[in-house]
Amino acid sequence: MLGASGAVGKEVLSTLIQQGNVGQLTLLGRSPIADVDADFVIQHKIDVGDADSYKKHVVDHTVAICTLGVGEPSKMSKEDFVRIDKIAVLDFAVECKNAGVKHFELLSSVGISAKSSSFFLRTKGELVEELKKLNFDRLSIFQPSMILTPTNRYGIAQAITLKVWPYLKPLLFGSLRKYRGIPVHLLGKSMALNIFMMGESYEILQWDSFYSIIDEDID
Repeated sequence: MLGASGAVGKEVLSTLIQQGNVGQLTLLGRSPIADVDADFVIQHKIDVGDADSYKKHVVDHTVAICTLGVGEPSKMSKEDFVRIDKIAVLDFAVECKNAGVKHFELLSSVGISAKSSSFFLRTKGELVEELKKLNFDRLSIFQPSMILTPTNRYGIAQAITLKVWPYLKPLLFGSLRKYRGIPVHLLGKSMALNIFMMGESYEILQWDSFYSIIDEDID
């Protein structure tokens, strides 16, 4: 797993630890995550921009989960965003494929497209197109809209969004349902539980899918 220290990654990790039916869970990151109390969890400090620093650690795994991403893309250059959100993720996926990983899960975003006029959405769309070329047995692309976290992490703009977004839910119906906000703990839980379920060789998972996976009442 790459990106376990982020908001969604922490929820994925928590769910997998609670499941207790994972043979080994390997966490790759810039620094170890504190207070991880599970014998089957192994942590390695790596350089996410250097595949040689972790390629040996992805061997003998069947599933890879990537929640790596930039929290505030507007606060960094386009080059740095591409380096982290696209190149580093693709390098990780390539090493996973070379090591025999069968199932690759990615935290992405609703609305992505390699042809989008939005740099953010286009970059993420281009990444998915490259991942499809790797021909994993199963490729799961999670596409949330607004991720609702219990605390504000990025200033006044996010504070306003977190406050307002839940009230938009009744207005987002039909084809707009995919734009509904998703509580971070439910998104993480769905990413974790999805690896234990049957799925398509290429699957796009959005708002309704998250609730279906965790078998929780949407309302």
